[in-house]
Amino acid sequence: MNLTNHVHDYRSQGEAVTTADRFRAAVDSRDLTALDGLFTEDVRLYSPVKFTPFEGRAMVLGLFGVLLRTFEDFRYVGDFAGTAETSADGDTAPATVLLFRATVNGKQIHGIDLLHFDHDGRIKEFTVMVRPQSAVQALGEAVLAGLVADGLLPAPADQ
Repeated sequence: MNLTNHVHDYRSQGEAVTTADRFRAAVDSRDLTALDGLFTEDVRLYSPVKFTPFEGRAMVLGLFGVLLRTFEDFRYVGDFAGTAETSADGDTAPATVLLFRATVNGKQIHGIDLLHFDHDGRIKEFTVMVRPQSAVQALGEAVLAGLVADGLLPAPADQ
């Protein structure tokens, strides 16, 4: 893809692309406070390690606090802008896919972040997909421990 087409694709996304760029910059710099205004109040985050979504800005920001500590050498390696149907309401919305690489507890992870935007360009739905399966398990364990440590989830009951 040449740079001219890349810029044209971004321009067609308007506010959503600006938000995606701000999101990527905040994650790259590990700046949790810069993420705050990028999400809708009722944002939903679909995780590869939890069947139901994380809901609400406070919970999603808490989750990002854990994720920014959990991932080692996290980096975005590509992006695609367009539209996609949301999970919550089935509406087609501007969307951006960010490809990433990282390490969690020694496991190499490849993944994507799918961001859906509302009419104001804020992130209303966020889906994370990760491979391979062993990395998903390592990520799930690390994130659960972080959420419990931060008081966002209760400790699992002993079995």
